[in-house]
Amino acid sequence: MKRSAALILLLFFVNAFGYSQEGDIKDPKVGLVLSGGGAKGLAHIGTLKVIDSLGIRIDHVAGTSMGAIIGSLYAAGYSGKQLDSIFQDINFDDILSDNIPRGSKTFYERENDEKYAAILPFDRFIVKLPSAISSGQNTFNLLSKLTLHVSDINDFEKLPIPFFCMATNIENGQAVMLDKGNLAQAIKASGAFPSLYQPVLIEDQLLIDGGVTNNYPIDELKEKGMDVIIGVDVQDGLSNRMDLSSAPQILFQINNFRTIDDMKIKSKKTDIYIKPDIEDFNFISFSQGNQIIKNGEIATKLKLKELQQLVNKQTKKRSPFYEGKTPDSIQINQVYFKGLNKYTKSYTIGKLKLETKEKTSYHRFLSGTNNLIATNNFDTFTYKLVPSSEDKEGGYDLYGELKETNKTTFLKFGLHYDGLYKSALLANFTKKQLLFKSDVLSLDLIFGDNTRYNFEYYIDKGYYWSFGVGSRYNEFNKSVAASIFFTPQELALAGVNKIDVKYTDLTNKIFARTQYKNDLTLTLGLEHKRYKVKTETVIASSDTRATLFDNSDYVSAYGNLQFDSFDDKHFPSEGFYFNGDFNLYLYSSDFNGNFSEFSALKADIGYAYRFKPKLSANILGEAGTLFNAKDNRSFDFVLGGYANNFINNFKSFYGYDYLSIDSTSFLKATLNLDYEIFKKNHIILSANFANVQDDLFTDVDFDWLAFPAYTGYALGYSLETFLGPVEAKYTWSPELRENYWFFNLGFWF
Repeated sequence: MKRSAALILLLFFVNAFGYSQEGDIKDPKVGLVLSGGGAKGLAHIGTLKVIDSLGIRIDHVAGTSMGAIIGSLYAAGYSGKQLDSIFQDINFDDILSDNIPRGSKTFYERENDEKYAAILPFDRFIVKLPSAISSGQNTFNLLSKLTLHVSDINDFEKLPIPFFCMATNIENGQAVMLDKGNLAQAIKASGAFPSLYQPVLIEDQLLIDGGVTNNYPIDELKEKGMDVIIGVDVQDGLSNRMDLSSAPQILFQINNFRTIDDMKIKSKKTDIYIKPDIEDFNFISFSQGNQIIKNGEIATKLKLKELQQLVNKQTKKRSPFYEGKTPDSIQINQVYFKGLNKYTKSYTIGKLKLETKEKTSYHRFLSGTNNLIATNNFDTFTYKLVPSSEDKEGGYDLYGELKETNKTTFLKFGLHYDGLYKSALLANFTKKQLLFKSDVLSLDLIFGDNTRYNFEYYIDKGYYWSFGVGSRYNEFNKSVAASIFFTPQELALAGVNKIDVKYTDLTNKIFARTQYKNDLTLTLGLEHKRYKVKTETVIASSDTRATLFDNSDYVSAYGNLQFDSFDDKHFPSEGFYFNGDFNLYLYSSDFNGNFSEFSALKADIGYAYRFKPKLSANILGEAGTLFNAKDNRSFDFVLGGYANNFINNFKSFYGYDYLSIDSTSFLKATLNLDYEIFKKNHIILSANFANVQDDLFTDVDFDWLAFPAYTGYALGYSLETFLGPVEAKYTWSPELRENYWFFNLGFWF
């Protein structure tokens, strides 16, 4: 009995002592665990805003995926209110798609984006699909910028609030805790959702989203010595078949099979468990971010009693929040790279547009990182800006790690239809590093109503003189005004107003090109052209089946100066454009026996301006003239129709059919008003005006103040798709009192 009484008494004291330790701890250590959940994780910001309003001190933060992103920024010193403001300003479409601004791309890379609908790596005769939609470079750039003030901290325990996040080793399926190293890189790895973001390599571990193995790291947080755990769970139940409409959503569903059961256990371990209402949202509902954040606040306020009791026990107050902001300009003193084998340090710095020991805007620095990735010579670029130890004025040293791509061969595809070339299927073969580290071989084969090809081999020296050779073949058939080819007397004899004409053009060239920044290029070269124009409508004699208007070889020296800062090629809303060409025709095989040396000069100049978020205008001026052309009329300027990528001197003109107006000189102006009624849906109102006549610019009697002789108007609808623009335009000319419809599908090539 004595032993039993003693045992009962001992258990009483043990229980009483345990309760006292757990329930009456003075100044308990508080841990915060934030789960992953994509856009639903924005609810964490709502929770943090309430926590801050109560003055709760958080002693350790743990997170996974979106929970890692928001948790790390909170640990770096941002308040919940600051995070709300930061995420309001983020364009999540650009972040998720890894959209690189057009101005950061070289002319070659712009052509890839504006010509091909699909680009697939091709290795050893096997087509490989991309590992993910995005490389995550824009995400990394953003996180690196937001954590610049703690960039010198390698041990996450030494952040204003200690922090760690979870990732998954894709090779062995094990959970990996990240608590040291490059903070931005660690967060990126934790949120590298499969199929959406590429895996991240850290210390020879290939990592993906931590939610695959541990979406709510409460046990790891408890091991850090936390007395009280506040947890925010933004996982929801399984989706129904109607919501499973994309590969990421299906993968997220598969992952939820495990995490839902996992949370049944982990939620019971959480002292203050917060479960926001996120049933109406999915992991990419960033456009509804305000409501998600509000729902996080609502769910947290339901726990006000427990949270208030917790703050009453805290004696040591939280540290002040970070009051600074990312500097508008930075100075990079030293640059160190790892991972360069095929490319030199000078090439890489040149693509980054860096000038060491000189101040540059942060925007320009980020533009440089995009420029480097836009070369497609590197899969990833991870960097860290560390304050220079020898610079007391706030300069940084750049430590960069690059992963050079092993993808040098590509198959590219495009699809197109227009009223001139008709239907066309484009297949391209591209090979990089064929003979030199910086060379590119590209061959377009175009099949359809008109067979075409385009070949180019180019050695890219960046801002130095680069060299290349090219060959292009074009053909098309079109019914055109007979007056373009015949005199009035000949027309009377022929008795026709229109004739079917076939144009064939084979052009070969060698050229040298230099580039200033990304927007300005100068090209000089020599060009050989085999040009043939014929019709079977009018037969020259009984001995022939067709009438040939030209069947000559031409040799010319040419130059091209191009500046292009448009933000979008097809729907520009800001920027400036100039494209000038000069050809000096030195030789011809002279099919018609009337050749003499002549030259052609033409130029386009454009300006785009955004009036309102959805309304923009662009103005385009075009002019061209032939010098000393005499009877050489094969390269006349011919206007009419709507198309891009015209050969020679053919030009679009609303209100007229293709190839309707012909002369040795022209002057044209076009105004486009673009209203984006819905995202990627455009209503475009256009007007164009032109004067077209022989020797327009040398005619002293020409009245420049008179209203243009040719006018045309267009109303169109355009839809942006992955194939390129889908367009329908109704056009009308008051001179002809006729209307024409023009349809276009896909990128022009």
